[in-house]
Amino acid sequence: MFADRATAYVQGGRGGDGCISFRREKYVPKGGPDGGDGGDGGDLVLVASDELRDLSKFRFAAHFRAERGRHGQGANRTGRRGDDLELTVPVGTQVRLREDEDLLADLIRPGQRVVVARGGRGGHGNKRYATARRRAPETAQVGEPGEELWLELRLKLVADAALLGFPNAGKSSLLRRISNATPKVADYPFTTIEPVLGTVDASDGRQLTVADVPGLLEGASQGVGLGDEFLAHLERARLLIHLVDASAGAEEVGRRRAAIDRELELHGGGLAERPQLLVLSKIDLVAPDERAALIAATGAELACSAATGEGIDELRGALFARVDELPRPEPVETEPELADYLVYRPQPPRRRGFRILRDAGTLRVAGRELEQAAAAADLEQESDVARLQDALERAGVEDALRAAGARPGDDVLLGPHRLTFRPRRRE
Repeated sequence: MFADRATAYVQGGRGGDGCISFRREKYVPKGGPDGGDGGDGGDLVLVASDELRDLSKFRFAAHFRAERGRHGQGANRTGRRGDDLELTVPVGTQVRLREDEDLLADLIRPGQRVVVARGGRGGHGNKRYATARRRAPETAQVGEPGEELWLELRLKLVADAALLGFPNAGKSSLLRRISNATPKVADYPFTTIEPVLGTVDASDGRQLTVADVPGLLEGASQGVGLGDEFLAHLERARLLIHLVDASAGAEEVGRRRAAIDRELELHGGGLAERPQLLVLSKIDLVAPDERAALIAATGAELACSAATGEGIDELRGALFARVDELPRPEPVETEPELADYLVYRPQPPRRRGFRILRDAGTLRVAGRELEQAAAAADLEQESDVARLQDALERAGVEDALRAAGARPGDDVLLGPHRLTFRPRRRE
């Protein structure tokens, strides 16, 4: 089944830890601190590729993490930045937050990129904490974690034109005739169960893409048949090629055309107003002396036969002529640097209001608000202890301490207090 929706957990690389180091030279017995900073973590980036046609790769792997930054080293050596992790997705992929479905990016052109999870900042080495009064600090910062979130990926095919119609209307056979696509063809409904893209070439070297979308039934906008998922693919097509089986007769052709038009209107998304090219298929099944009257009665613009090739050249010509007349949709630019694709990036996650330091071998939580809360707390009072624990949990301190290597029973410094790490959540 075509994976036009997928979920993925993405995480930027964690920043490298700062280093605690002191100069050790033969004639410098009391060398100063020279611990370097940790490198930043790599970003996780989505890249649109025209070589992919679906999201099936995300069925086999759903967790992705960019590389962690290297730790700082002595001699003021800064750790290397972690490598970015680039994930390719098909052109036409919308990137949304899974929880609230906020749209992060709409990748509609090959090569477009969007950073979905930024890497964490590297921690400061102990040289950063040297002062005139504190010349040998044994303090260094632990690298920050990268952004992490669950994404929902939704694919809407990008095509110049799309074939639509009832099942077994001859869409796959026609696409084989006019393009380089090789969709499955058989004499039964729902042969096509996933969209197929084909490229149509003109004699002058021009190209356009045509999508074969699974057949629609009455009620498709409410999920009948293969459902309304595939109607969404039509939203990306500039022209709809409405294909109707000519052998059904003029009255049935009119009924099927009206039924499909009704589903387009019910689905919304501007499909009802999308330009259409009404084409009668399987015209070879209609007697030659009846074809002109049938075309006139149905209002069709063209009639063709994928089996015999009749009308195929005329259809190719009409496609290029109609598509060239239609304006190419331009992306809306929300920021100057996002010039090539739609990005509705919400406010980036707020940086956490604290840092984790290693201070003389002990982990310390440094942050103005948390330190003030700790200073005001009387650890002899259960109510104060409970309030402080709640504040630490809301801030995400427990997870940060775990990531920094804290184990149950370890001492943790916070403000004026030395606390014992007793995580509420079991590892």
